Amino acid sequence: MCLADLLSLHRPMRIPRAGCAESATPLNGLSLSNKTTMDDLKEIYERIKYLRHKGVKMKEIATHTGFTPSVLSALFTTVLPEYIKNIDNGQTEDEALDNALTWVNNVSKKKLLNSIGKTKTLLFSMEAAPRQAAADSGNEFLDAIGREMKAAVQLAAGLSGAYMSYSVSSSSGAMKVEPYLIVSSDDGSYVEVAHNNAYGSTHHGFALMNGLTHLYIMFNENRSPQIALFNICLKIPMFDRPPFLRGLYTCFDYNHNPIARRILFVKTSDSVSRDEFMKMKGCLKQYDELGDEERMYYEYTCGREDVVRMRDVPTPKMTVEDLAAEKEMLK
Repeated sequence: MCLADLLSLHRPMRIPRAGCAESATPLNGLSLSNKTTMDDLKEIYERIKYLRHKGVKMKEIATHTGFTPSVLSALFTTVLPEYIKNIDNGQTEDEALDNALTWVNNVSKKKLLNSIGKTKTLLFSMEAAPRQAAADSGNEFLDAIGREMKAAVQLAAGLSGAYMSYSVSSSSGAMKVEPYLIVSSDDGSYVEVAHNNAYGSTHHGFALMNGLTHLYIMFNENRSPQIALFNICLKIPMFDRPPFLRGLYTCFDYNHNPIARRILFVKTSDSVSRDEFMKMKGCLKQYDELGDEERMYYEYTCGREDVVRMRDVPTPKMTVEDLAAEKEMLK
């Protein structure tokens, strides 16, 4: 999600609510003089949630209101939920909105508030399309994956942003340093994950969550139609917007043998555009190239016990002795 798109919010004429006089105090972008305006933010959030529940896609809602899908997704998944949570925690309306806006970059409070009247009017004039019965694939697990991809958009809102990952290279003792981007897709239908690896390739995948304890990320490392799954399971701490995430991932090494490794995600930004993310490059770093903090990451991720490998034993027949031979080869 390109949160920098929020700069492109229009400056529509504010439509007064029937029976409600406009505030005599001009809006200066720093404070609000009309609590009705603050209530409108909650109503906008609830209306979008209602439309989504009825099966209306975020892209369709965005088109109707004049926002880009990424802008509307940012408001729906980050700014408005954070604002409501801050209100529930006892913050004033202005404090709640100011603090909610700190989670996204380059958002003008004034532009956002100037768009409230028109946005609310357009949302409530929009017909809620009846939910279409989901096509049953006949596979309960595949159907569950589809449902959980949509549910993860809100669950993963607090984890969105750019991260730098740290893990051991499967071909050397160097540490891999690779950027990841976790954002809502442009149409708000799933959580997109992008990965720039240390060798110049970019992979795009998706994320799921099992409630609030684990984030699952899945990629295909090879070009379609060949499948070479790259899976990461990150543990979610009991922490609001955690600065780093720890987990394990499985993939193939250069001989196409399965390998599992420890991985560390360190957040670098709560929001970054896709163009900015693509400028972030992965690399390999030897131990003597690391700074003090990176050496702590190295000690956590690159120890001998943090890699689990397997490989085929070159033998014309398979016997139980091959199991011992495999362990010996991997020492």
